[in-house]
Amino acid sequence: MVKTFETTKMILLTMGIAVALPVAGQAASHGERIDFETLDTDGDGQVTQEEMQALAASRFAVADSNNDGVLSTEELMARFEGRMQERMERRVARMIEARDDNGDGVLSAEELAPNEDRMARRFDRLDTNSDGSISQEEFETAQNERRGGMRRGKKNHGDDN
Repeated sequence: MVKTFETTKMILLTMGIAVALPVAGQAASHGERIDFETLDTDGDGQVTQEEMQALAASRFAVADSNNDGVLSTEELMARFEGRMQERMERRVARMIEARDDNGDGVLSAEELAPNEDRMARRFDRLDTNSDGSISQEEFETAQNERRGGMRRGKKNHGDDN
């Protein structure tokens, strides 16, 4: 049972590292997800602790750009910025694919225009007193709710005391 626990712990640890530090090319086509074939480096249909450790070591080495054996803030930032850039590129490509009605590969103002029904529902949700306009208080309340509630001492219920 201890061996199984240790193996499970190693798999979870390596998958965490794999998500944080994907090797260029290997994980790019699947986002940050890691697949079984990547883990099973010898292709025998089984993943060993040694394969998990080797993958973790290789991903660490990719992130350790100056090969000093530690990850600096700069190295971690570079890796995370790279991941963010890849995600943004995929998101933009999906957006163009979904909204490019004429197929020219770019988005016009008309193609980007929000759906009028959706915009009206959003406005109505913000205009909590239904007076036809959004006050600063309504706007700030909506922002606070979107951020998860009370922040920086502001209260959602309007008490000034």
